[in-house]
Amino acid sequence: MNIFLIGYRGTGKTTLGKIIARERQMPFIDLDDLIIKNVGKAIPQIFATEGEAKFRDYETQALKQVCEKTGQIISCGGGIVTREENITLLKNNGLVVLLKASPETIFSRIYKDTNRPALTDKDPMEEIKHMLEVRRMAYDKAKDFEVWTDKEKAKRTAERIEEEMKKRFV
Repeated sequence: MNIFLIGYRGTGKTTLGKIIARERQMPFIDLDDLIIKNVGKAIPQIFATEGEAKFRDYETQALKQVCEKTGQIISCGGGIVTREENITLLKNNGLVVLLKASPETIFSRIYKDTNRPALTDKDPMEEIKHMLEVRRMAYDKAKDFEVWTDKEKAKRTAERIEEEMKKRFV
């Protein structure tokens, strides 16, 4: 089965995905990297030249592409849940783990990241709080379970995810 890691940017999807993939000896796929490869443009460039809606089209295409295979650990972009179609694809093609962190932790992890454009005209901390609230119901709808990522080292958090998967599903 595929294991999809979802959550806001900075919650540890890529870091934890790589650890889990290594432990399980499964391929790791970062959906954002796949979009960049497929489109031939960096994500900020896509947003700047084609807009968020077109980026979301590319994101859905990439999700469909990875869903053609099984046995992968997939780190999804923070906004993957903004389309109902994507939630259905996630739920029908694997286990969905929601990674969560406080707005303060997220800010401390991403405030220097220039790879993703702002999604609102709010200051960074307010944007984080706003987007977490806007996406909360969609994240909850998509998840099979959630894990908070801001209290422990990544290795221990990955172990907790593994423990939860074993208890519930895999």
